[in-house]
Amino acid sequence: MVKETDHILIARTDSIGDVVLTLPLAASIRKLLPGCRISFIGRTYTADLIRCCHAVDAFVNWDEASSQGADLLRSLQATAIIHALPDAELMRAAHAAGIPVRIATAGRWASWKYANHRVWFSRKRSDLHESQLNHSLLKPLGLVHTPALAEIAGLYQLTPRAELPAFASALLHDSFIKVILHPLSKGSAVNWGLDDFMALCHLLPADRFRIFITGTEAEGLRIRPSIPAALPHVIDMTGKLNLGEFITFIGKCDALVAASTGPLHISAALGLRAIGLYSPERPIHPGRWAPVGLRAEVITADAHPEAGHTLAISPARVARSLLVFSEEKEAQSRGKQRS
Repeated sequence: MVKETDHILIARTDSIGDVVLTLPLAASIRKLLPGCRISFIGRTYTADLIRCCHAVDAFVNWDEASSQGADLLRSLQATAIIHALPDAELMRAAHAAGIPVRIATAGRWASWKYANHRVWFSRKRSDLHESQLNHSLLKPLGLVHTPALAEIAGLYQLTPRAELPAFASALLHDSFIKVILHPLSKGSAVNWGLDDFMALCHLLPADRFRIFITGTEAEGLRIRPSIPAALPHVIDMTGKLNLGEFITFIGKCDALVAASTGPLHISAALGLRAIGLYSPERPIHPGRWAPVGLRAEVITADAHPEAGHTLAISPARVARSLLVFSEEKEAQSRGKQRS
């Protein structure tokens, strides 16, 4: 059906976090078909992220290519396309392009109309993680087992590519524990309160930590009035980096704290202590959306917050995790110096 020399497309045209949890498919496909070529179809705002994955050979920008539709997909001469997100427009174009193997979840009407290999599973009702559910779509290519999360943690193959601006690079040349706090999520998750994030800043001592507050420029307008001016170890980075630069910046830090957001998943993929703050409610619970990484950690609220409220997680609880992490890191550093 699909040979090692074939061209395979992975299509995921939604948000950063979803794309991060889809990227391990590329490495898994390469294990199944070592000689294949892999292209990833995404959006402009995820381009810098996808180009960091060295298991992907090429990025196809659907924002630019959708106007060409089937003609563009036909020109790629792909044997298979994996619709990790059932985007009806893209699925229609792949069908019209005559891509021989078109894989999608069976639970969408567009899959029955445009896909010819449909995999049965329910994302909302499953106990599997999102990254494991994505791997279910590889069964038509020969995947015989669902990989464990520890296995998926080794499949991202992300390498930051962008150069940091000089001002950002200068902030990283010291021995402090560098922690990113990313307070907002553009509505993709239930947030922790801004007051809680700022209380956490007060609990992390200035002689051990450097804290960077991140977000878009629009998010910065909401966040900046809350940033405590009296704390010299807290630095406002909102709106100062594009996505490629932000990925590089994350990779040079030690830890990141956020709700279920794209930056949380990026930090887990890059091997940081990624601390995710979650509601226990399905389908947004950590069993489905936890950061997947060898040093990732989840802190879950006791209950889902009422409408208009934020996660009820104590800042002291998050601070304890970061303080323990800093002690472990300092102990490792002392051990290296003695050896």
